[in-house]
Amino acid sequence: MRVPEHSPAPVSAKKVCRIAKKSRFGRETGLGYLFASPWLIGFVVFGLYPIGMSIYYSLCRYDVLRPPMFVGLANYRYLFAESSTFWHSIRNTLVFTVFRVPLVILGSLLLAMLVERQRPGIRLARTLYYLPSIISGVSLSVIWLWLYNPKHGLINQFLMHFGIQTPLWLESPTWSKPALILMGLWSIGGGRMILFIAGLNSVPRQLYECALLDGAGWWHRFRHITLPQIAGILFLLTVAEMIGSFQVFTESYIMTRGGPSNSTLFYNLELYNRAFLDYQMGLASAMAWLLFLGTMAVTTALFRWVGTRIYYEASGADGKRF
Repeated sequence: MRVPEHSPAPVSAKKVCRIAKKSRFGRETGLGYLFASPWLIGFVVFGLYPIGMSIYYSLCRYDVLRPPMFVGLANYRYLFAESSTFWHSIRNTLVFTVFRVPLVILGSLLLAMLVERQRPGIRLARTLYYLPSIISGVSLSVIWLWLYNPKHGLINQFLMHFGIQTPLWLESPTWSKPALILMGLWSIGGGRMILFIAGLNSVPRQLYECALLDGAGWWHRFRHITLPQIAGILFLLTVAEMIGSFQVFTESYIMTRGGPSNSTLFYNLELYNRAFLDYQMGLASAMAWLLFLGTMAVTTALFRWVGTRIYYEASGADGKRF
């Protein structure tokens, strides 16, 4: 008896289209990864791998010359319990941040308000205010190193012209940190000013007109109209400047090397000294991760406590106003 042959079931058109789409999607995905492979390889080799190794080194005693020896949390215990320069660098960095960030933000805002309105020669003024911000950090430090010279510096020469007793600036433990803080005024006409100008130009003019009709003065218009409208930019720049102040390094390294009396020994400079002067790579890695965690904690707290109170017009989110 002959067994009937079974013919294959017919394939529907929908199934054929689905198989074709999957095949095309697979080819496109493969090509996408192929074109992105240089970046992916670079990220893994120069980004992800060093990050992982820094975590491992933070748990080791490692001086570059000998293989790393695992010591657990000993590096962290030493930093918190035994190192005096560690806490001193944190204190210097916090003082620098607390005074510099408001000075730079308020200075940039006031300068933006001066050059925000269209008037003759305003474009040239904006350009001149912006130019100092393009100078590199090393060149800027060398310039201010000359300006702060106790004998021949331009600042002390100006003060002596009016009979004012001149400080030693970078050579004085009292004046060295304020001198570095005042350097922040040099760059208030940079990107911060441009962002504030954009924010000020986006404020609806009818709000000011209504306030004028109600008899509101300059301070009330600024307090109840300008500040709430630019609160997003103000918050963004404050967070960015805070993170930058936590990582201050160039000015202290070029101008003072942390002195006198460790008055300008900031956190990143102490990290550099541990890594490249003392060759304590384990301690330096631990300090780097503590800086990362501290910055993340402060940034998260700011976004949770302040970011939710800001009014964003584009998203229609009504937050608490200033």
